[in-house]
Amino acid sequence: MRTSQNTNQHSQKGERRRSGVRRIFTTYMQEKLAVTVIVITLALFALIYVLYHIMTAKQDSYNQIVLSQQQYDSRVLPYRRGDIVDRNGTYLATTEKVYNLIIDPKQIMSAEEDYLDATVTALVTVFGYDDSEMRSLIRDNSAKAYLRYARQLSYDQKEAFEQYQSDTNKANAKADSKARVKGIWFEDEFKRIYPYNSLACNVVGFATSDGGTGNGGIEQSYNDSLIGTNGREYGYLNDESNLERVIKPAQNGNTVVSSIDVNIQNAVEKRINEWMAETGSEHVGVVVMNPNNGEVLAMANDSMFDLNNPRSAADSFSEDALRELGLKEAMQTYNRQHRKTDGSTITMEQVPDHFSSDEIRSYGLQVAWNQKWRNYDISDTYEPGSPSKIFTVAAALEEGIISPNDTFYCDGYKEVAGHQIKCTAFKKGGHGMLTVAEALMVSCNDAMMQIAAKTGAETFARYMSSFGFGEKTGIDLPGESDAKGLVRSASEMNSADLATNSFGQNYNCSMIQMAAAYCSVINGGSYYEPHVVKQILNDQGSVVKEVKPKLVRETVSESTSNFIKDALFRTVSEGTGRAAAVEGYEIAGKTGTAEKIPRSAKNYLLSFCGFAPAYDPQVLVYVIIDTPHVEDQAHSSYASGVFSKIMGDILPYLNVFPSVDFEAQQSEAAAQLPEAEALPTTPALRRSRRLSRRYTRRKSMWSRVPILTCRRMCRRARRQMERMRQPEAAMFHRPRQSRKPLLRKAAQQRALGQQMKRALVLLVQEARVPLMQEVQVPEPQLRQAQKVPVQQRQKTLLQPERRVKQLPRQPEAPGRSAKP
Repeated sequence: MRTSQNTNQHSQKGERRRSGVRRIFTTYMQEKLAVTVIVITLALFALIYVLYHIMTAKQDSYNQIVLSQQQYDSRVLPYRRGDIVDRNGTYLATTEKVYNLIIDPKQIMSAEEDYLDATVTALVTVFGYDDSEMRSLIRDNSAKAYLRYARQLSYDQKEAFEQYQSDTNKANAKADSKARVKGIWFEDEFKRIYPYNSLACNVVGFATSDGGTGNGGIEQSYNDSLIGTNGREYGYLNDESNLERVIKPAQNGNTVVSSIDVNIQNAVEKRINEWMAETGSEHVGVVVMNPNNGEVLAMANDSMFDLNNPRSAADSFSEDALRELGLKEAMQTYNRQHRKTDGSTITMEQVPDHFSSDEIRSYGLQVAWNQKWRNYDISDTYEPGSPSKIFTVAAALEEGIISPNDTFYCDGYKEVAGHQIKCTAFKKGGHGMLTVAEALMVSCNDAMMQIAAKTGAETFARYMSSFGFGEKTGIDLPGESDAKGLVRSASEMNSADLATNSFGQNYNCSMIQMAAAYCSVINGGSYYEPHVVKQILNDQGSVVKEVKPKLVRETVSESTSNFIKDALFRTVSEGTGRAAAVEGYEIAGKTGTAEKIPRSAKNYLLSFCGFAPAYDPQVLVYVIIDTPHVEDQAHSSYASGVFSKIMGDILPYLNVFPSVDFEAQQSEAAAQLPEAEALPTTPALRRSRRLSRRYTRRKSMWSRVPILTCRRMCRRARRQMERMRQPEAAMFHRPRQSRKPLLRKAAQQRALGQQMKRALVLLVQEARVPLMQEVQVPEPQLRQAQKVPVQQRQKTLLQPERRVKQLPRQPEAPGRSAKP
């Protein structure tokens, strides 16, 4: 009994001990298990991170390791950068396939005695490489399976090597020799090509050698559309030792269709080069636009460079000039970096103490390249001068502050805030009494200051902002200048600022700003955002994006637009813009002669902004000549002459037909003069008639035949024509339906006046036979002076030498279609 009790006690104690141990063991194991789970989880996350890092950051390096250890190959399939074409499909920038030479040293050294000599001999024979250099290169990199040695080899070079390799291996096989050309292959790549070299260089821009990044122009602003995505080709041996390949194709870039016309661009650059060769100036810029939709048809300046070798642009700088630029840039760089830290600065003389000669030259090259690559037409600002007078008049007309019939008296100057601001006719005592249109015709500063004073600073500043001055135009090219701080607001504008701003001084703008503002005034009041791209196409030719004209705002009414167009037409036909006339066409425009700062230097920026036809504008041309290399610069006729030549080139090409047939007009005038036919018919008289007609067509009669009587009669005829003309100013506030007959009547009266003038000239010439007989002109020169009638005029523009692809012409903007 006692023994049984003891046994029960022992069993109970043992049970209690085991349960305690079980509890202790369970807690310990739970803690240990938790730690183990945490460690395993952390290790799993670490493994995932390492795998992700291998798959992303070190993918290429591990791929190369794997490829070197397995019977496996892989190569990149590069994308083709998209083309840039003009509006007619002519290539401005394209891409051609080239080849990189790849060496596989591991394969060559796997059987050195069989492959090395034959392979090196092939490389030396075909490409002219150094024998010892190639052997050292292969032996030193014997563990590598991929070594890029040469880039951008041509197709002919690739074919020559492959043919040599095939012939050598076949010959050695026939001779039972193990020598083979091995371990050499070619990788595809693309090279950017610009078929016209420097044509439209500032608009097109250029890309890096691999075509991955654009620099300047369309290449930069549309880089995302032009680039594509690389593909890849994989090859490996499967379990049955069969070669399998997987290809992921490349996605090529899109084609950008620009608004540039290569023929118009060529004509513009031709005239710029002529000017620079014959006269020269600091800068010349030309912008050609379609005023009805904001398309830029041509844009050029004197800073031209070869797009296929853009760094050669610095070759025109001498070493002394590069060093001067480098010293200045290095000084500015040092001062910028140290002014914020230790506050120290250096002078140009101290630059060599801180920079080496190579560093100074490198700075100079960077500045030289930037100067040449800079697009003057959008990146530089200047005081526009007299072309901006139309905005002063337009603002006052729109607000009803003045009417077309108002007159202003010019006495040659105006006292404003203690300053005597002079007019262009100061030395002549002023222009006298002028209408608004006449003030534009003779470019009167005094009248503009009076109009601006009536308008007021607040209204004037509001309209200047409406015309786009003081803000970017938004043109789709990089590097547009920001002239926000260069145009005064109403609160910042005092009376002197208002007076000088009225005729284009004391504020700055860019060429593209002025051209876009002019377009808005002459097209009826619609301000379109200027642009150089029309479409974006994929590599199959389908339209990806249509760049439609963007109407930003309305600036003026149609009546104001019509008044300005008529005044600018009279400026060319009767006023300061006579040098811009083009025979047979109604040209309108405004001259500019802006005196540069400092005024005492007497340097001028000459300009002419004009359009045609005058009453239905289809093309606008803006010409700037900055500081011409002549003794007397203050003559806008330099810019007007360049404008006239450009317009004469491009108007026939654009199918803008002449509005006047001079030969028919002369025949009609002669038929109305029966008394002239009654004069004795002699050989001398017939010869004088032939000479008079030829001299009249060449517009050089006045300089060759000084007939003072005829000039007096022509002035009398002009006064008679003015008396006959109905006051045209009143018609611009009539309804549109009643205004058209008056416009036609005014045009008929102007044509009648011109006929009267020419008839009088012909009559007086025929009456003064002895004077005409004294003019001696060699017969060959007479034949050369004969001109083809206007109707038979051919398109003489230089056509592109290479037209690879033609794209269909796109329709113009709705409601603004061009003339056929």
